[in-house]
Amino acid sequence: MGIVLAILLFGFIVFFHELGHFLLAKKNKIDVDEFAVGMGPALFQKTYKGTRYSIRLLPIGGYCAMGEDEEATDSPNNFNNKSVWARISVIAAGPVFNFILAWIFSVILIFMIGYDQPVIGSVEDGYPAAEAGLQEGDRVVQIGDKNIHIYREISAYLQFHPDEDVVLTYERDGEEHTVTLTPKMDEELGYERIGLASSGNTKANLLTAFQYGTYEVKYWIEVTLDSLRMLVTGQIGVDQLSGPVGIVDVVDETYQQSRSYGAYVVVAQMLYLAILLSANLGVMNLLPLPALDGGRLVFLFVEAVRKKRVPPEKEGYVHFAGIVLLMLLMVVVMYNDIQRVFF
Repeated sequence: MGIVLAILLFGFIVFFHELGHFLLAKKNKIDVDEFAVGMGPALFQKTYKGTRYSIRLLPIGGYCAMGEDEEATDSPNNFNNKSVWARISVIAAGPVFNFILAWIFSVILIFMIGYDQPVIGSVEDGYPAAEAGLQEGDRVVQIGDKNIHIYREISAYLQFHPDEDVVLTYERDGEEHTVTLTPKMDEELGYERIGLASSGNTKANLLTAFQYGTYEVKYWIEVTLDSLRMLVTGQIGVDQLSGPVGIVDVVDETYQQSRSYGAYVVVAQMLYLAILLSANLGVMNLLPLPALDGGRLVFLFVEAVRKKRVPPEKEGYVHFAGIVLLMLLMVVVMYNDIQRVFF
């Protein structure tokens, strides 16, 4: 069941990404050859107003075929005959829809379980926070140059800034105070801590669900970007990356651990993973790498500046090289996943 949930979850996220491309293409009156739900052999097909709509066998996403990799044809509605800004909006719509989906899921999840305000629930003796005088009920408003909106941002900051002093600003009785903390290694847990614990979740109404849903998506976007920064700078290795096999394993393990608590908890956990995956997919697709939406946007912005399209064959070579490199990376990531999961 966990594996089925993983496939359906990831498939829906990819489908929603493609839906973004599709809706903006239709809004800009761009010819769409096919919009497919799923991949593989077609189970059902129907052509309506020049677009073939299909449901395919494998529930692993979908695609929106607009002929964007082809030479412009005589049709005024061909993708490549539209203005550069229309094409930019269509390509950017996929990642943007991933962020929208992550926000929708976040609002639902927060309405279900509440939100984690950055309010201190307890201070542990023997750690820097207690020595600096922080108390239960203090509200953390900033760490370094980063404004804090949810409690998990505190833990994330410590994780992504190891071996650094922490300049922390907190609010007490309407007044702000700033302290500098030197995290202390917890030998039992194996990582540095400052000795704070959360006050737990606060029940949300519709307004706060909208507000903290935005903070939730912002949090996952920043976590993804910080993880990429650590990867590029060598602070973490390629061996720590995870792909489809790893995702399936995490979803399955989460399902197995939460199902004994009932359907409500399972739904909450799946929503949590969906937010992470959707925000992550949005960020990754916007990276300026060949074959990704971000790579296509680079060529479109160059065209907007030059007032002239990059020759399609040259752009095609770049994207092909990017696909080859991405496939090689996927092989490495899949190997890492298999090693972690099965050995």
